[in-house]
Amino acid sequence: MKRIVALLVLALVFVAALALGSQNGQTVVFNYLLARGEFSLAALLGLFFGLGFVVGWVVFAFLLLRLKLENRALGRSVRRQSRELDAMHRPEAAKE
Repeated sequence: MKRIVALLVLALVFVAALALGSQNGQTVVFNYLLARGEFSLAALLGLFFGLGFVVGWVVFAFLLLRLKLENRALGRSVRRQSRELDAMHRPEAAKE
């Protein structure tokens, strides 16, 4: 439920930014590596906002995947050590 509300708020902020940006018809000159071009300020800001959002999610997904893999490896290690510990205690219980 929290995720749905967060996505809804994000979508509303993005729509509000688009609505406000559409009222700004100013064009700006943007120099990039190989060329330069004139773009609407609102379109340029929207493009970079979207690119930043996508790059942020890609980095987040990479870090989350790494943590999940590490968690899985640690879980296997804990299960293995637990089995070893149980095997060490069983002969003692049988002697008594």
